Amino acid sequence: MKAEEKLKTITGQENAAQDGSKDFQTDADVGEEFKTAHDKVIAAIDEVEKVVVGKRREIVLLFTSMLSGSHVLIEDVPGTGKTSLASTIAKVTGLSFKRAQFTPDVMASDITGFNIYNRQKEEFEFREGLVMCNLLLADEINRASPKTQSALLEAMEESKVTVDGNTLSIPDPFMVIATQNPSGYVGTYPLPEAQLDRFAIKISMGYPTPAEEKDIIKARHSSNPIDTVGCKINADEINAVKNIVCSVHIDDEIYSYIVSLVTATRKHPSLSLGASPRASVALMHLSSAYAFIKGRNYVLPDDIASVFHSAIAHRLMLTQEAKLSRITAHDILSEILRSTEVPYKSKR
Repeated sequence: MKAEEKLKTITGQENAAQDGSKDFQTDADVGEEFKTAHDKVIAAIDEVEKVVVGKRREIVLLFTSMLSGSHVLIEDVPGTGKTSLASTIAKVTGLSFKRAQFTPDVMASDITGFNIYNRQKEEFEFREGLVMCNLLLADEINRASPKTQSALLEAMEESKVTVDGNTLSIPDPFMVIATQNPSGYVGTYPLPEAQLDRFAIKISMGYPTPAEEKDIIKARHSSNPIDTVGCKINADEINAVKNIVCSVHIDDEIYSYIVSLVTATRKHPSLSLGASPRASVALMHLSSAYAFIKGRNYVLPDDIASVFHSAIAHRLMLTQEAKLSRITAHDILSEILRSTEVPYKSKR
């Protein structure tokens, strides 16, 4: 059955099912290349979960972002596994990994690179910056100065940096995982809306359940579980998967659904700033990658609903009245999902 025909038989739901392993079986009629690539990605997700316990949905969202060629912001209190998650993903994917611990004295040149004069050779030599890697962990990004924060913009948007007029390409694939602590704002520089908009998704790790926390401390009694995980997919295979994701079918009504959801944020009375067209593009790419992880070569409304909150909430600005009423961006997006007509629902 073709993707277009399957879409006509399925209705989107507001809330997607939990991301369990049983939800990641491939469709019977996808090609062998698709199945092989899908199996590798799921094996990588399973491997990461050995270290980051009980956070499968967050792991899936990170891989969704990676396969869509975009970047992630993780906001949570210290000690919830943000750095461990990034480090484990780098090891499981075999990607070159660098960590930047952002502080006020970190300079933009530390990120992009700089030229230094070699007196012996009587010429300038380039010293590459931290962005020259596949996976960059920008730890506590809001502690760096705005100038240093903005040095990441060109790298994140165009996968290249410009140093003294020379443009240099960043290794492909390239992904930034930035973290920030929401509870300690003293001495920080909050990310402006323009820079927040560069992150495809924003997630929160949250505290584990008591049972999960028990498993975490038992696993770390005598060693670090990250030492036991292996590489399940490499950079070339990730790029091949990204090409497959680009070929995932999106029906015209799905495009309209994405636009309707994003447009609704610009008209909502509780929002002073809605989502930009960049958000629509991000939502399209993320839903394609999510559909692939779910084992399908076509996008459903469910896929869009599954990534909608994580992809859009951080791009919104609430009115003062909404803040005083303790209305959250999550509440507003849930309302938009409920009130927006779902494609194919009336055709069943």
